[in-house]
Amino acid sequence: MSNLLKYSLGIDASKDNMDVCLMFVDQTLDAKIKAQHKFANTLSGFKELHRWCKKHCKELVPLYVLMEATGVYYEKLAIYLVDQQYSVSVVLPNKARKYMQALGLKSKNDKIDAKGLALMSSQQKFDVWQPLSKFYYQLRQLTRHHQNLQESKTSLANQHHALQHSAYVTKEVTRQLRKTITLFEKQIEQIKIAIVEHISSDQTVQRKVNHICRIKGVDVLTVATVIAETNGFTLFNNIAQLVSFAGYDVIESQSGNHSGKTRISKKGNSRIRRILHMPAFNVVRHQQAPFTNLYERVYDGTKIKMKAYVAVQKKLLVLIYTLWKKDEAFIPGFKNTSGNDEPSALFPLDPLSESPKEIVPPNSSTTQDGHRYNESPEALFPLLQT
Repeated sequence: MSNLLKYSLGIDASKDNMDVCLMFVDQTLDAKIKAQHKFANTLSGFKELHRWCKKHCKELVPLYVLMEATGVYYEKLAIYLVDQQYSVSVVLPNKARKYMQALGLKSKNDKIDAKGLALMSSQQKFDVWQPLSKFYYQLRQLTRHHQNLQESKTSLANQHHALQHSAYVTKEVTRQLRKTITLFEKQIEQIKIAIVEHISSDQTVQRKVNHICRIKGVDVLTVATVIAETNGFTLFNNIAQLVSFAGYDVIESQSGNHSGKTRISKKGNSRIRRILHMPAFNVVRHQQAPFTNLYERVYDGTKIKMKAYVAVQKKLLVLIYTLWKKDEAFIPGFKNTSGNDEPSALFPLDPLSESPKEIVPPNSSTTQDGHRYNESPEALFPLLQT
């Protein structure tokens, strides 16, 4: 045991419990199980796990923790372990599942999953997980709740529409549907105001959002969703990482004489793609450079409108990232670039950008149903004027 290289701890967390498996890797590069246990998914369980690790691990041998992103049940434990100076990594469930299938593990339970995660950690190197800051965590709750409300309202509106065109209409059902739709509309407006107020509580975030909202067709909710889902872009070192995270990376299917379709992977954050759907239509409709040139170029080459709009979505995301990182304002009407020069030169920025102004009228909307575009950019954050 004196020639240990590292320990790997796999944790499968559920609502009430967490199964853990501790492995060690020696100089022969063999991974062997040292201990397995089950703890309660509570603060007392976290402390017990910490003592258990100290008991079974030598101090001078590094310990790497690998967890599966199972809903929200892993978050408290991951944050606790980070606070205790553990090296924590988090993988998506489908990645862990594919890995264990490749090993020939046909059965699945919490104990087997913990063992598979420990084995993954012993054989591979993963990026260190960083928790969302409190500000972005709360912003993400607000933006996701807004999406849930909007989807619920749309579903009820479809039911109401179908009922109105049915052979027989039940008045009580119609009345309740209208009442519930009105309630959702009220809550949607309230959550929009809460998002604006939350952004306004941080002057740096407010200023950056103000700069990005100078793009005609992009509203505060669009920017808020993107930065909430990416933790303010703190985990991304380049544009390629962000594009892959959002699922806009291009995948190819080709083997021998077979040549399949080239398309985006969609293996990423669907909420980002969803929130950029309508802004992509809007910037093209309002002739906002450089997106119109990109749309026309892609459409002329493919004759498929949606492919052109997806390209605009991707470019919008890159633009938001660039403006955010540089903390500079978007200037409409600049000369467009093309080809491989786009990532570096497509965003002429205003070196004399002014201090943030108040953005987003209370009644403005950035949802899948539509946007408001004709407001002056001087109107951001009206709630701060009181």
